[in-house]
Amino acid sequence: MRRMKRLAAAIFLLGGCLATTPVPADNYPSRPIRLLHGFAAGGAADTLSRIVADGLSKKLGQPIIVEAKPGAGGNIAADAIAKAAPDGYTLGLVTGAHAISAATYKSLAYQPAESFEMISTVVYYALVIAVRSDHPAKSLGDLIAMAKEKPGALSFGSVGFGSTHHLAGELLNATAGVEIVHVPYRGDAQSVTALLGGEVPVIVGTPVLLAPQIQSGGIRGLAVTSPARTALLPDVPSVQEAGIKGYDVRTWAGLLAPKGTPPAIMATLNAATLEVLKDPDVRQRLETAVGGEVRGSSPEEMKALIEAEIAKWSAVVERAKIPKI
Repeated sequence: MRRMKRLAAAIFLLGGCLATTPVPADNYPSRPIRLLHGFAAGGAADTLSRIVADGLSKKLGQPIIVEAKPGAGGNIAADAIAKAAPDGYTLGLVTGAHAISAATYKSLAYQPAESFEMISTVVYYALVIAVRSDHPAKSLGDLIAMAKEKPGALSFGSVGFGSTHHLAGELLNATAGVEIVHVPYRGDAQSVTALLGGEVPVIVGTPVLLAPQIQSGGIRGLAVTSPARTALLPDVPSVQEAGIKGYDVRTWAGLLAPKGTPPAIMATLNAATLEVLKDPDVRQRLETAVGGEVRGSSPEEMKALIEAEIAKWSAVVERAKIPKI
């Protein structure tokens, strides 16, 4: 009887070990992978996701299917990623809004830094503050003067509450001492449509969608949110050039996976991503898409970035007295 009990205990322990043994990466991936992002189709996140997915698909030898789950500043997609099976077959592309959510929401169903395994950052890029070409503001200085004259009379559109676009506008309010009311939309394309249709007089958008309209004369770029001008919009001054000293908003995009994804798979994904980002064609496509800078990282560096961004934007939310939802 004792021998049978010892044998049963050994079998139970062996079964537990097998159940927790990480899946080896030598046969990964063996089927298609989903890459989720949290913004509308056609926007910057969607464009970046498709460029990265194309490169990774070639490296990994399996199709990578891009799926948009827009809404709540990217939180719907992030929650879906966090709850997915940690097997390497559901990945996510997140933007700077991923860290901002920790500052703008009272509670989340996931933790932006702790509920995921980080793969690598991909690219950093600025945003642009713009008006329709027939708007009376010819410069950011003009816009700020108008906002000071009639507090609360102007509004600005963004890709959604809790997005980097939203907080870039709120930071402008705080640093310039104005009150321009935020109006959220479901993605870049909708905010641009709203601007052109006269629903909002100002938007904070991504250069990838605004550049063609700015170059054709339909939209006027007042300022980019980085300290210096961008290569995509060399004729648009920076916010700092307009006299708002110390203003600096640059968002980013990076790849992650659900918490608990086996280390061997994570190592495979990190290595493949860094190889993709070294490809000159991929780099050119990514940088052209957002007017930014391609920059890969280790998982540890990406996690440190997210933690630093959470601290930064929490301070902005408190300073601007933005109510949490």
